[in-house]
Amino acid sequence: MKQLIQHLKTGETLLEDVPAPQVSRGQVLIQTRRSLVSLGTERMLVEFGRASLITKARQQPDKVKQVLEKIQADGLLPTMEAVFRKLNHPLPLSYCNVGTVLAVGEGVNDLRIGDRVASNGHHAEVVCVPRNLVTLVPAAVSDDDAAFTVVGAIGLQSIRLLNPTLGETVVVIGLGLIGLLTAELLRINGCFVIGVETNEAKCQLATQRGITAFNPTSAINPVNAVLSMTNGVGADGVIITASAQADELLSQAARMSRKRGKVILVGVVDLTVNRADFYEKELTFQVSCSYGPGRYDDDYEQKGHDYPLPHVRWTANRNFQSVLNFLSTGQLLVKSFITDSVPLADYIKIYGDIKSPDRIASLLRYPEQINLSPVIELRAQTYMQSSGTVGIIGAGNFTGAILLPALKMAGANLKTIASAGGLNATLLAKKFGVSQSTTDYRQILTDPSIDLCVITTRHNSHARLTIEALQAGKHVFVEKPLAIYAHELPELIESQQLSDRIVLVGFNRRFSPFAQKMKALLGGESADKLPMNIVAMVNAGFIPATSWVHDRAIGGGRILGEACHFVDLITFLTGSPVVSVYMNVMGRQPTETSDSATLLLRYENGSTGVINYFSNGSKAYAKERVEVYSQERTLVLDNFRTLTGYGFRGFSSLSGRQNKGHDEQMKRLIRAIRAGQNNTNGQIESEPLLIPFAEIINTTQTMLAALQSLRENRPVDVASIGMNLVQPLLAKEA
Repeated sequence: MKQLIQHLKTGETLLEDVPAPQVSRGQVLIQTRRSLVSLGTERMLVEFGRASLITKARQQPDKVKQVLEKIQADGLLPTMEAVFRKLNHPLPLSYCNVGTVLAVGEGVNDLRIGDRVASNGHHAEVVCVPRNLVTLVPAAVSDDDAAFTVVGAIGLQSIRLLNPTLGETVVVIGLGLIGLLTAELLRINGCFVIGVETNEAKCQLATQRGITAFNPTSAINPVNAVLSMTNGVGADGVIITASAQADELLSQAARMSRKRGKVILVGVVDLTVNRADFYEKELTFQVSCSYGPGRYDDDYEQKGHDYPLPHVRWTANRNFQSVLNFLSTGQLLVKSFITDSVPLADYIKIYGDIKSPDRIASLLRYPEQINLSPVIELRAQTYMQSSGTVGIIGAGNFTGAILLPALKMAGANLKTIASAGGLNATLLAKKFGVSQSTTDYRQILTDPSIDLCVITTRHNSHARLTIEALQAGKHVFVEKPLAIYAHELPELIESQQLSDRIVLVGFNRRFSPFAQKMKALLGGESADKLPMNIVAMVNAGFIPATSWVHDRAIGGGRILGEACHFVDLITFLTGSPVVSVYMNVMGRQPTETSDSATLLLRYENGSTGVINYFSNGSKAYAKERVEVYSQERTLVLDNFRTLTGYGFRGFSSLSGRQNKGHDEQMKRLIRAIRAGQNNTNGQIESEPLLIPFAEIINTTQTMLAALQSLRENRPVDVASIGMNLVQPLLAKEA
């Protein structure tokens, strides 16, 4: 299928071939008939992309500060690589879509195949959208009109926040598409509407529709004009739908308001507020958030939990319905707003001249016949079975930034990459020379030429996908954590034991040359029976509470999902499994997803480990520091960039570019698979340079035991998690 994307680095707008998405639980698969170009938002993206790097930096000073902090902590080269990766990642465009339902996911019971719906889907021939952001289109509403549903809801939400009453005067500053729709909806509400717009053609269009509009560039002072039209009282409310870098619009809105009036911001303006403007009149100022309550709330959007109507009358979806009702009854007329309507293939007619000030609304029309294949072939290549060929499930930032470069460096044969939407997989496939992209991960599991399945999806799917891959006869590399619940462990272990395939978790720190040097300095395998003390300090940084990683059922929490790295590293350095763990968490009411905690580990050989994982430190400080105390010697590893030794004969320090071991881990994995599959019996020999499966399970048990420790406020024996499953593994691998 085809999808429009915007390249942030070059400013190019491209029509990309991507595999059609697959419907999933709580979602609706839609074949697009029309989509509306949101000229304000999309114009900003295009202009940002076409700007120079210096101009981009000037437009986002907060991001520049983050870059400087990252340079201080991680170094210049890794930081610049991260910046350019971000700019090289194109964005999908639009949020105004009308189409026909192709399929509904589990749990969606009120829509049927063939229904005509409006949603916030992108410019793509097929979109997959959460149910709460999809609504039925009445028969009386045309496809062209229905394309205005979502953008109309943006204007409607600003009016709901303003809450004007019949007969009140409301000023709309900016008569672009959202401004015109907002003005129309205010007029329907019985308000006297004044529009302020610098484009004369838009002023005339508003005037034709019963809105008093004037152009402030034609020697008319907008503040004086509004005061004059309201007998010196001022407007009851002002809605700013324009965008401007200066703070003049906000100041004007305050000065043209009556005492105790309201100012609502929809557009993008400088928020430097003149206190006197607002103080004297006791004005209320509020920023309107998109389509309404539920927007950007994962519980509402992704999990499908609606807000009860008696408590939240107007949600995002109910705002969609309200706009469609106005369109259906003929109260809201949008046909005259349509500047142009072109086939999707001719998108450049719109985007080539997107800066045109006279354009209001542009529509893209879609073909009826489309390619619904979940697979896109990007390059022809023959892959032999047992050649270390790789299929990747997941196409997020970590996959593109770390794993794919590491696999390429390891010489892996990259055949297929899968992602839910298809776009990310296709873009990464093109960048790294992967032969196929797909939206159906089962293509990887059923392909006999693929030996290794790499899993980089969200944490709650790791155990399930690992089991499926093992049962399909694949070796598995899965990003940490291996599992987020104890009940997932029995089937995981059984599947690995029955398949005798490699399972490697992304505990990369032990493969860093710095960690390898530490192991050697401590005496290697011969020192495994000698106890030592190890302290790991992790300055993890703040992640908003709304992130999926904090959701116990999806991410498992940051301690479970990230601190496991350092349990594995300490296990590697001590050469011993963890036997007990106690976790203490900051805060008076700690939860399993709290992300500032201390873990106290006791190892079988008498070693102790302390992991301080904190999210409340400065980003300018190094992220990771490890200290080892053993036999009157000390090692200090600083951010995987420098290693300093105290009391070691012939060694004082080692330094270099930050290296956390990702590349070396992939090299060893691919080498192990190829070496094992070249054996005459077809079995994988024990690979001492990888992580023993028993240690992977022990680390997983340790993290789950840490959560139990928090719940019960006591140390917990690791072996008690999952019915002492690790002992048979230890016996077998011995």
